[in-house]
Amino acid sequence: MKKLAKLTTLLLILSMPLWAQTQKSNKMEKRIINPWEWQDKRSYVQAVEVKHVESTLYISGQTAISDDGISSNEDMKTQLTKALQNLETVISTAGYKPEGIVRLNIYTTSTAELWPNFQIFQDWVARHGVQQALTLLEVSSLFETLKVELEATVVK
Repeated sequence: MKKLAKLTTLLLILSMPLWAQTQKSNKMEKRIINPWEWQDKRSYVQAVEVKHVESTLYISGQTAISDDGISSNEDMKTQLTKALQNLETVISTAGYKPEGIVRLNIYTTSTAELWPNFQIFQDWVARHGVQQALTLLEVSSLFETLKVELEATVVK
């Protein structure tokens, strides 16, 4: 019986490092890849590698649509602010956090109107600690009267 107890103890001692390593590797890891520094001033990163993801949330384009489903006909500043609010609402309702955004696509009908208001986006990104791969596209139109749309992928 003593030999069995010693053998069991020895097996537990030997397997603890492996168990600890397995437990540690299950935590989500996010690695930012930036071969350059110039993108830092533009509030995005070149690539995001994510390992050990618990779950992934794919968010359709969020725009300046009211809670009643009415599209905004306001200016770009107002629409961008509302689109960010709606994006954040979807993220939190799903049980995720904005800092988990790994990919964000911005569609706009006018980069000329967006640029003077881009600081709103940059402040939001900084406030939430978001580091995301980003694509910005100017398109000929969006739904109804909308000027900007934000599409995201979020992990936890």
